[in-house]
Amino acid sequence: MANAQDTPRTASHARSAIPGAAALRASHLVGGYGERAVLHGVSLAVEPGEMLAIVGPNGAGKSTLLRLLGGSLDPWQGTVELLGAPLASFERRALARRLAFVGQENPVAFSFTVLEVVLMGRAPHLGSFHFESHGDLMLAREALERFDLLALATRPIQELSGGERKRVFLARALAQEPRVALLDEPTVHLDLRHVAEIFARLGELRTERGLAVVATLHDLNAAALYADRVLMLKDGMAMGWGAPHEVLTEEKLREVYETEVYVGRNPATGAIAVLPGARAAPPPRR
Repeated sequence: MANAQDTPRTASHARSAIPGAAALRASHLVGGYGERAVLHGVSLAVEPGEMLAIVGPNGAGKSTLLRLLGGSLDPWQGTVELLGAPLASFERRALARRLAFVGQENPVAFSFTVLEVVLMGRAPHLGSFHFESHGDLMLAREALERFDLLALATRPIQELSGGERKRVFLARALAQEPRVALLDEPTVHLDLRHVAEIFARLGELRTERGLAVVATLHDLNAAALYADRVLMLKDGMAMGWGAPHEVLTEEKLREVYETEVYVGRNPATGAIAVLPGARAAPPPRR
């Protein structure tokens, strides 16, 4: 078993279980499906309180990498460590107390309310045949409030829009009180207001709890603005790793996305701004 403690979170738990250990580390990962390799020797490390954005074109291996990091897919080669211990050494319930995963799609078979779905995040902290306590309910309500969902608490999950459902599952992940959150396209279906609010809430949790966040993103501007580090993938291989300004360069983006881009600076924030490059001239009219 891992060395991380199973006791409820306190302020001291923002640190790694092993002093100096990364919140999440992967070394030389190779993996895929059936006989088809998708990832080829990818490595990364995320410290407590950091956000890593994984970017790249469709089919680059971003979602597959998240599955390897979360333990739902076993690597063919390489290792994954959570809080300094091998991922495979964690029993499933213990792993769920430390690591939360939010996929692009999160189907719910039955007509649970929003509050009931978020309370499911407390399941790893409950013993067998134990029901949620008042404290569990308060944590769920806090998660709902963080993601602007209190007004929807009694609504059936099936009645919500795609963006509202996405926020519900982010709240459920928060209710787990994880040390690491793996988020696959967390802002898909969200409008501009809620995109900004999601990253603001994640920023609060990174500061308050030392939460490490790993998110796949198609939005390169969001990666530049909110992430501490960026991992760029193409065809299952790492094409760039480092601070946003080191990775999101015109040269690397042209190589990886195979299109012209413009990289400048957002005058309001100073963050990198990525825009499509000039279009090819249309053919002359006849």
